[in-house]
Amino acid sequence: MSTTLAGLLQVGVLLLLLAAVYVPFGNYIAGVYTGARHLRFERAIYRIVRVDPDSEQRWTVYAAGVLGFSFVSVLLLYLLQRFQPFLPLDLGRGAVDPGIAFNTAISFVTNTNWQSYVPESVMGHTVQMAGLTVQNFVSGAVGIAVAVALIRGFIRASTDRIGNFWVDLTRGVIRILLPVAFVSAIVLVATGVVMSLRTGVDVTGIDGQRHTIALAPAASQEAIKELGTNGGGIFNTNSSHPFENPNGWSNLLEIFLILVIPVSLTRAFGVMVRDTRQGHVLLGVMGALWGAMLAVAWWAETHPNGPATLAAGAAMEGKEVRFDIPSSVLFAVSTTGTSTGAVNGMHDSYTGLGGGVALLNMLFGEVAPGGVGTGLYGLLVLAVIAVFLAGLMVGRTPEYLGKKLGRQQVTAAAIAILAMPTMVLLGSGAALAQPGELNAALANSGAHGFSEVLYAYASAGNNNGSAFAGITVTSPFFQSTLGLAMLFGRFIPILAVLALAGSLAAQRRVEPGAGTLPTDGVLFGVLVTGTVVIVAALTFFPALGLGPIAEALA
Repeated sequence: MSTTLAGLLQVGVLLLLLAAVYVPFGNYIAGVYTGARHLRFERAIYRIVRVDPDSEQRWTVYAAGVLGFSFVSVLLLYLLQRFQPFLPLDLGRGAVDPGIAFNTAISFVTNTNWQSYVPESVMGHTVQMAGLTVQNFVSGAVGIAVAVALIRGFIRASTDRIGNFWVDLTRGVIRILLPVAFVSAIVLVATGVVMSLRTGVDVTGIDGQRHTIALAPAASQEAIKELGTNGGGIFNTNSSHPFENPNGWSNLLEIFLILVIPVSLTRAFGVMVRDTRQGHVLLGVMGALWGAMLAVAWWAETHPNGPATLAAGAAMEGKEVRFDIPSSVLFAVSTTGTSTGAVNGMHDSYTGLGGGVALLNMLFGEVAPGGVGTGLYGLLVLAVIAVFLAGLMVGRTPEYLGKKLGRQQVTAAAIAILAMPTMVLLGSGAALAQPGELNAALANSGAHGFSEVLYAYASAGNNNGSAFAGITVTSPFFQSTLGLAMLFGRFIPILAVLALAGSLAAQRRVEPGAGTLPTDGVLFGVLVTGTVVIVAALTFFPALGLGPIAEALA
């Protein structure tokens, strides 16, 4: 069987699996956040933290809950790393460096999972399980909660309440992420993913020397790492490590886990607004962008234009032979199209065009299909902008799902959209203005070196977490600026989205009229897709021209 045919079959199987679970899982997610019944275990949690689960919150209180919970999470994760020598299963590893601990705490709480350290030599099992894995669950649940709060803004009328953050957070973890991750971890173990509390196993290499191969409880973290679109690997080489991703079956399962919640959330959205066609439109936008990026990256990696790749006959540098080009590209497009920093190959080794696709995927705002929750609310914000632009162009009434879009709503949407480009461009510009930092950090010069810097801040500002491997960011400058990009890239859009939800919920519902733009058909899907592309192009084309475009044309 040819490599191309095998790759196409894999894509087909992936799409069939997603289609099979789309309706039941999407309906289940909608039921989780619309049901009034609290599970007994959930009630016990509410009593412990002194929360009334039947009370609802204004958007400002909801936002305060998100920020307060995240601040405490950063503090606790930082302290956990600093006190590592006093914890069980520390494996003899010392306290994590303050700068790395600060950056890592922010990274995992913001669902970025950027790692500027070697996990198997820096983190003990307790920090990995009680710190990083826990944040993989709760940071993903925060993203879903914010998306659900925005949906409530559209479906509610004449109220200042958008739900209860603590209830949404708890339900997201207990009813969605935990059960799916538990089953997925068992399946991953069956495919060969390692699950061990041992330090490592001693082996004798072909050079006759004794070596220690690190072991870890990989399967449990791998499942939620992909399901929660987190991406932080328990080994340094992430999902290219055979202990995290041993074969084609585990690779396919991990891609499925990355995509299943973002894709199914469009069904949940359609069910909650009582018009499943609205969800189909958003799914179509996500699918069109994902498919286009996959096709371009696949073509780029199978038609290399560099002298080394032309001599070799393929762009296999940085890719695992057991995955080959199709599986590597499918993973890369899926992980950069979501807020997942997982990689099964080195994006730094991709062709200029292939690496540019991975970068552009993030610069789209990661809405194809986006992270858990973040993809849906990001695309809804762009849909608001699309409706407003259509109103300006053709004189249509700016309404979306029965809510008028005025200055307050468009301002909130604009802030949510502009936060990420601001972090990416300011961060990249600040780094490029520091020649001393660049000389120490970059292994490449020219267009590729520029791409490495731009990719780093795009990854941090979008809460992705993947990286071009040719840049070293352990200096205080990079630790602090990337940390700030993660913080502002995560929480400014969240605050803007919650403000948008509050303003929408306070409105009366408007019945569609002759001047209302239909938002449940192909035309609106094309409009939203165009908005995504145009916003990214207008914002980032000059930077892309200096980096991946220049490299691809060289």
